[in-house]
Amino acid sequence: MANSITASPEQVQEFEAALGDFKPSVRAEALKKLAALDLPTAKPRDEVNLHTHTFFSYHSAGWSPSRYAWEVRKAGLYAAGIIDFDGLDGVEEFLAASDALAIRSTAGIEVRAFLTEFADVEIDSPGEPGVHYMAGAGFVKIPKAGSKEREYLLSLQAMSAARSRELVDRINKAVPDIAIDFDAVSRARTPSGYATERHFVSAYVDKAKEVFPTPDRLADFWAGVLGQPKVAITALLATMPAFEEKVRGKLMKRGGLGYVQPGPSTFPPVGEVYAWVKACGAVPMDSWLDGTSPGEARGRELLECNRKLGARVLNLIPDRNWNIKDPADKQRKLDNLAKVIALANEFHMPLNIGTEGNKAGLPFVDDLSGPELGPYKNLFINGARILVGHAVLTRFADLPYAADATDAMFSGDVKAKNEFYAAVGALPPVNTQVSRALRELGADKALSVLRESARRSQWTGVQYI
Repeated sequence: MANSITASPEQVQEFEAALGDFKPSVRAEALKKLAALDLPTAKPRDEVNLHTHTFFSYHSAGWSPSRYAWEVRKAGLYAAGIIDFDGLDGVEEFLAASDALAIRSTAGIEVRAFLTEFADVEIDSPGEPGVHYMAGAGFVKIPKAGSKEREYLLSLQAMSAARSRELVDRINKAVPDIAIDFDAVSRARTPSGYATERHFVSAYVDKAKEVFPTPDRLADFWAGVLGQPKVAITALLATMPAFEEKVRGKLMKRGGLGYVQPGPSTFPPVGEVYAWVKACGAVPMDSWLDGTSPGEARGRELLECNRKLGARVLNLIPDRNWNIKDPADKQRKLDNLAKVIALANEFHMPLNIGTEGNKAGLPFVDDLSGPELGPYKNLFINGARILVGHAVLTRFADLPYAADATDAMFSGDVKAKNEFYAAVGALPPVNTQVSRALRELGADKALSVLRESARRSQWTGVQYI
């Protein structure tokens, strides 16, 4: 980065606010100005967050991919990644922003799917047997228009949108006083017209404020809907994030006014989504909650099943496994975390961690220096290196981590493959100059440069400024 421009704190805030604009050109111009500022470089932190949602699928602070990249740069994280629900709209923006700011980066997608092999037990979606959160890591572009991969992506989005529309219709009938317009909410609250449950919750909460403009009337209304004393509702309304969670539970979650129990046809099959992720050149990724469900209690069987279907990485949200008030519950979940990490190591599955950012109050990044997560710090950092290495090798050398050709290149030796990808990911972050140079080399020559650079643990064959 060329740090030669100064700006007042007010100007910096103005640029940062522009990173939240729905127009890509406005965000790009704001990032260009921020990247050129003569700001102090944050002290590097051995911490990673590879799972943060953006405003393409709901971020609690409304951050765009560019804004998240900027916050990562200010914080000095070792590596960062975005993962949005059912869409890839932010992938190319985040990777470009990461180049501009010299950040080790990766980007992906999260999908709710149906795991037929565990159809009769709850896995990681409370009260919904067979429903499984899974993901794809290391996407480097949106599939080409007209391709099978693009058509499948559109089908995933159409299926998700249909579920949401039906949900909103049911809620509107249950609480007609605050009925919302599905399409209007999608257009107004998201840059690409894809709205999630949390967008709709906020819309219902805002509509109630319009219809019941006084605190007294508003509390009366929600007391009736939520079935709680008015005094309790008044207290909840003072802490909006907690209140919105309560509304979400009552309107949308199991037993809620708009809830319908899902089945095998409600979501796409897990194996089918893994195959699509692989076809896109990304890495199929299984997910783990906390080990307390009947499905996750069968940890080895569950992980082996997902590996057989194509999963090559395991996604964790560590904060859910230790940041718990009840000591016994905390210890139980920490024990479960230790078991699943041991299984992932046995299978040579890299670990992807993050904090999501889709609810107010979640940490910006996991504390890897504390006693709970400290024992796994090196594993988490190494997982980030492997996934960053995959993104670099896929972007510039056409060598995706999960490709059959890549496995053949390493003769099926997953440990050796992991070591190579981690070595590439450990290089200084790709910046605009390196990105341009590697592209100009072409895939074959770029691979040679990346091999030699990984061997020497420094950029070799391209100028790093």
